[in-house]
Amino acid sequence: MNLIPITVLFAVVGLLPVAYASSELDTLSDSETPLIWAGCGITKKAFMKELAAAYEKKTGVVIKLEGGGATRGIRDVQKNTINIGGACRARMEDNPNERYLEQLPVAWDAIVFIVNKDNPINDITLAQVRDIYTGKIINWRQLGGKDEPIDLYVRSSPISGVGQALRELVFNDYDKKFTPLAHIVASSGPAEEAVEKFGSAFAATGVSSAKRRNVKILSLAGVPPTVENIKRGEYLLFRPLYLITRTGENNPKILDFVKFATSNEGKEIIRKAGSIPYADAMNLLPSHFLRYVNAKSLGN
Repeated sequence: MNLIPITVLFAVVGLLPVAYASSELDTLSDSETPLIWAGCGITKKAFMKELAAAYEKKTGVVIKLEGGGATRGIRDVQKNTINIGGACRARMEDNPNERYLEQLPVAWDAIVFIVNKDNPINDITLAQVRDIYTGKIINWRQLGGKDEPIDLYVRSSPISGVGQALRELVFNDYDKKFTPLAHIVASSGPAEEAVEKFGSAFAATGVSSAKRRNVKILSLAGVPPTVENIKRGEYLLFRPLYLITRTGENNPKILDFVKFATSNEGKEIIRKAGSIPYADAMNLLPSHFLRYVNAKSLGN
């Protein structure tokens, strides 16, 4: 297939100017009206709560945080129903619902695999992960664990942040189908909750979210997803987290918050929240670039 110029590595400039219809957000230039951020729950847990609180303390501007997933974070900005989006995947330039947007990478996250705290498994290989998601491995005994079925929990949407990242980073194919035996969930939250509750459960999520849960985070091929291992690229499954705004945005409150999020003060808030500012690991760019290109070329 023909590749569309990628926007994974840097903030995106829209291809063409666009006129936006008036909406309830047109009044948001008023100083007392909060900004609305919505999107990826992993981004929200990773640093948005801390950034929003610090920004309100600094400026008095309230940022109301909502969820809805990465796709909402991208497409609702384009529809002008929210001010700022959060996404843990790159926008799809060939999709008309995701054009005319700026995506600014602000942090790094990692896809991790989680099991119940009582599960004896501590490490998994990439080949084993592939076999679980394709139904070749269906029992924990095949991994050295208990003789019981693996209850795999997967996102319902293949273009969710975690769903797309798995296909890109693990399978190198955006069109990869997962085993029909998997439990389908609407978001990462229910998958994480299932792992907390059930000893046989297995799921993927973002490390920024997983470490706030009562779960066991597996090492991948002997490498735990620590901050330092992710920054050095030793833990393989890393991806950016983005802020999304409209191309040509002129609301000073929105522009000022984006500037704050990427400032030295914002980066320090992200670090203290346990995440990795984007600028702290620019060495990850070449590898992420190549994986994106490969997955894009294989998927239809």
